[in-house]
Amino acid sequence: MAASLQSPGEHRAASWPRADAAATRGRQRGLGLIEVLVATLVFSIGLIGLAGMLTTAAQAHRGAYVRTQAGFLAQAMAERMHANLAGVWSGGYDSGAYPVAGAPPDCASNPGCSPAQVARRDQLHWSRQLVQFLPAATAAVTCTPAAAGPAVATTQSIDRPPYSGTCSLTLTWVEHALVRGGVPAPQTFAAVFQP
Repeated sequence: MAASLQSPGEHRAASWPRADAAATRGRQRGLGLIEVLVATLVFSIGLIGLAGMLTTAAQAHRGAYVRTQAGFLAQAMAERMHANLAGVWSGGYDSGAYPVAGAPPDCASNPGCSPAQVARRDQLHWSRQLVQFLPAATAAVTCTPAAAGPAVATTQSIDRPPYSGTCSLTLTWVEHALVRGGVPAPQTFAAVFQP
């Protein structure tokens, strides 16, 4: 009978807190979903940034690798020239049009190769390395003898020419730009040395 003594407004007042709590829980469930969506968006943007950084790092690594190869190739040619000084001072290595093409001379015969033939063989082997290790590579080698060197007997110069003069070696290659859509940039390595 106690239930019949309550007025209709009192019944509504007693059930109102439960309805308010249910509505609040529904709004909280919606807010939780929005928080998850925002967190997923932030995480996705972070992953895109990370992917961009990895791409840039890979391109920078490739550029460093190619520059290192350029240094190795320059050193290799300088060593070849140092081993064949007679070919150097007779102009056997001078060329502004590397890589050169052709067939290497046959040095398997009994007397072996002349200094000019060794220089030609070195040019061809080095040209193949340029093409293999540097993208769109070109090179130039120019040797300039000194104006006046020490007096050397003819018999000495046949075996080992004197160290007189310098050579310049310039390598040029195309390196892809780090900027997306950028124009590939030509790179140059230059060295001046005494063979």
